[in-house]
Formats: sequence, C-alpha cells, structure tokens
Amino acid sequence: MAEERQGTAEEAAPGGEGESPHADPERRAPDPARVWEALVATARRTVTDGLVVGTSGNVSARVGDLVLVTPTGVPYDRLTPDDITGVDLTGRQVLGTLVPTSELPLHLAVYRTTGARAVVHTHAVHATAVSTLVPELPAVHYMAGALGGTVRVAAYATYGTEELAENMLRALAGRSGCLLRNHGTVTYGDTLDQAYDRTAQLEWMCRLWLTASSVPGLTPSLLTEAQLAEAGARLKGYGQRR
Repeated sequence: MAEERQGTAEEAAPGGEGESPHADPERRAPDPARVWEALVATARRTVTDGLVVGTSGNVSARVGDLVLVTPTGVPYDRLTPDDITGVDLTGRQVLGTLVPTSELPLHLAVYRTTGARAVVHTHAVHATAVSTLVPELPAVHYMAGALGGTVRVAAYATYGTEELAENMLRALAGRSGCLLRNHGTVTYGDTLDQAYDRTAQLEWMCRLWLTASSVPGLTPSLLTEAQLAEAGARLKGYGQRR
C-alpha cells in the first residue's frame, strides 16, 4: 500500500487553534514564495509521473485567504519564482502577471466549501477512461476508503465553467477526490503531498479496475461500503506520528 506523505512544514496549513502565540511565525503563516516553490515541484511531478501531458492539469495551494495556482498555458518546467500567481477567494488576481489556470472556478469551489489546503487536477489517462464508462469507480481496492468511499464521477460540463465546479462539488460530497466525466480527476488534501498522493492512488485504482475487468469471462470482486469505511478509519491512523 502506498503511504500518503504528510508534506513539509511550508506546505501545511497555518497554525491551528491552541498554538502558542510564541510559535515560529513562519509555521503559523507559510511564506507564499516557499509554497510556490513546492507547488511548482508538485506540478512538475504530475508530468514526470505521467498524470499530465503538456499543460493539461493544474495545481493550487491555499495560504490564508490567498490561493496560489499554476498559470494557464505555461509548461511547468518554465515556471520560475518570479512567475508566482495568486488570487483571493473571489478569484481576483493579487499576485503576478500571468493569467491563472482556466480551471480556477474548480479550485476556488473546493477551497470555499472544504478545509482543503491544496488541490490537484489532472487528465490522467486511466482515470479519464474510467470516467467515460461508469457513474462511479467500482470499489476494487480499499484505498478508496482514504478518499472517503466509492469515488463518484461528476456529470460532464465544459471545462473552466461554474457548472463544472458545481457538478464536481456534488461528486465530492463526503469525499476528497472524484472523477470528472470525459475530463479527468480532482483531489484535495491538507498538503500538496497529500493531494498529489490521492491523485496517484486514484489513477492506480482506475488502472487496476480496467485491468481486472478486461479479463474475459471473469468479473472483479468488489468491496462493500462497510468494508471501505472500516479501511478508511484505519487509514486515518496510518504512517508515522510526529
């Protein structure tokens, strides 16, 4: 089972309730420049790992009321510290001169309705293939529990629209990831690493189902909702504790 990494300090949300007023201010309020560096590294990783082709996906991270997001149409290997791009929660650009991703409504919808600190959107091939076949990803593996349960497919809408963002939110209810019909994936998390790992796990589960279901004369066994819920509860305590 692949472990969900918990991310670095600069990727984490600002300090939570009960934190000492004398705590390191950098931990309470991450430096946007350092978060941008981590965001660009995550975006480049989506390409390296084959989850994105060219500039087909996008990544964002929230720092307070600021949302840093990859710009539209710019290859990730060309992004520099000077290309930092940020908007407020209304979508008004407050940092940088590059135009934010066309999927900005999708990212902002997640931040407005969840406690997410990072969002990853890809056009991963196996996940996109599954989105064209079924209304939800069949429960072929317990890692679906890490996303909250059976992964739903959001109804199709044109990319970059509020309609797509609304469809996505319905599919995300009680989940931290979903598929977008004939489009791709969306996952979110407390850190960039966690959001990315959820995307990678979702793509792997889609590949697993496509592989298993392609065997002639056989049908993959599926887990129940209760089994997924039990796995999800156990996964919340998985990994090293700090």
